[in-house]
Amino acid sequence: QLQASGGGLVHTGGSPRLSCAASGGNFRSYNMGWFRQAPGKEREIVGAIAWNSFSTYYADSVKGRFTISRDNAKNTVYLQMNSLKPEDTAAYYCAASSYTFSVYYSDSNRYHYWGQGTQVTVSS
Repeated sequence: QLQASGGGLVHTGGSPRLSCAASGGNFRSYNMGWFRQAPGKEREIVGAIAWNSFSTYYADSVKGRFTISRDNAKNTVYLQMNSLKPEDTAAYYCAASSYTFSVYYSDSNRYHYWGQGTQVTVSS
């Protein structure tokens, strides 16, 4: 089970941190991804991190502004969001995958478990 938190109303340029806490499984063996979905748009990958933190991936739209990290001892993955823009407004979801990271990190169909989502609204 994945539980995302940390969303809310943020001003442009803000820096919230999202958290995703895992329970009931072997968290440290899963690659983790953050996805987002804005109203009227398809879900898109934001970024992902391999199970051992050795590899990360970021969508071009957030590269240089967002950072993914994980603490396997706490069964938690984080998404540090900096320099937020109104176009970052979306529901953010964390997800877990056991598929090969280098091949499937951006494929939402390869993620087995999903959190409930946390809304981030960026005001201009």
